Amino acid sequence: MTYCVAAVVTSGIVFASDSRTNAGVDQISTYSKMNLFETPGERLIALLTAGNLATTQSVVSLLRQRAAQGIEARRSLYDVAALVGETVREVMERDGPALEQAKIDGSSNFIVGGQIKGEAPRLFHVYPQGNFIEASRDTNYLQIGETKYGKPIIDRVVKFDSALKDVAKCLLVSFDSTMRSNLSVGLPIDLLGYEKDRLRVTLKRRFAEGDPFFTQLSGYWSSSLRRVFVEAPDVSWT
Repeated sequence: MTYCVAAVVTSGIVFASDSRTNAGVDQISTYSKMNLFETPGERLIALLTAGNLATTQSVVSLLRQRAAQGIEARRSLYDVAALVGETVREVMERDGPALEQAKIDGSSNFIVGGQIKGEAPRLFHVYPQGNFIEASRDTNYLQIGETKYGKPIIDRVVKFDSALKDVAKCLLVSFDSTMRSNLSVGLPIDLLGYEKDRLRVTLKRRFAEGDPFFTQLSGYWSSSLRRVFVEAPDVSWT
């Protein structure tokens, strides 16, 4: 299991993904789920992955091998999302029958976002079938993987006019909540803040085990919740 999330706001997009892959309690590995395709000054595209590791790696490898004629040549983020969907179907047409015969779930989900020069930042969720939806002003964030534990805090905090720095903090808190409830999601966490119209990577960090800032943020959030809980009105029994 994994957890990836991204939110588009007026000032850009924040992407975050964990790096844990497990096939059982004694088979835990670390693989980055964040893949970047960057042509400085022309486009910045981020691809977050969740699902069957072999499927997602095959899709990303094909996109990189064909980048010059594919992801680097597409004229809009919509076209990029369509390309990712086509590549997902191609991989599943090749590997799907063997996986199905072995009773292995080969499905995968992708978050695709960024900006191509000439259009605004955009964000898409590509489904295992290759179709996709786009984030909007009203629904401006997308999640894949283990989504339920981190959703409540994002619903309360992240809006389309939220500042990029506030979105980054909120997404990290959503990871902290998810990791406390599900051991299959864990550090390291890759965080990318894309600033609108920069068309290159400017804000990127990885939070590894014991990272001072993440530890501080996690502790602050926990203590604040306990304080608010104590200060909340008591239950009226009459």
